[in-house]
Amino acid sequence: MKSIALTAAAALALTGCGGSTGMAAQSPAPPPASSAAPSAAAPVDGPFGAACAAVPKDGEGSFTGMADDPVATAASNNPVLSTLVAAVKKAGLADTLNSATDITVFAPTDDAFAAIPKAALDKVLADKETLTKILTYHVVAGRKAPAELSSADLKTLEGGTLSVKRGGMAYTVNDANVICGNVPTGNATVYIIDKVLMPK
Repeated sequence: MKSIALTAAAALALTGCGGSTGMAAQSPAPPPASSAAPSAAAPVDGPFGAACAAVPKDGEGSFTGMADDPVATAASNNPVLSTLVAAVKKAGLADTLNSATDITVFAPTDDAFAAIPKAALDKVLADKETLTKILTYHVVAGRKAPAELSSADLKTLEGGTLSVKRGGMAYTVNDANVICGNVPTGNATVYIIDKVLMPK
């Protein structure tokens, strides 16, 4: 179980950060009234959400480039992923990340981490056990498609539960908003969120 938790923690750590692009300040916009919005069970083909515009259009850090690489490599090539990259290095989990398979990550942006007081964040980053607990709370087993997240309680690898809800094309995870969702990497599906989720 410990190796699973570490693998999951690593998967979160390198997939979720939003960089300094202001991604956390954006919320996923509902589809325009004139467009045909998908039903609650309709599949979403590819990444969605207003903040996805911050991802490079081409190169290794683009959605296409990320999909070809395991998540640690994908994150290292993407300029909008940084705070969680630092977190995984602090936790010593980079090597386990690329071997993780079939997981879903709810990944906070840089701005989400910046909302935590610096002293508290520094303390967490220096505590490997606490950091691993928080990171694994953001990870669930299996690649979850948007249609599977219409209304779901998902058990995390930390052992707690995440409550995911959908209204139109707007998704929430506990009290966080999904701002860029359904992002594929070689071994994970990522939903970027605007808050750090804290286990009980």
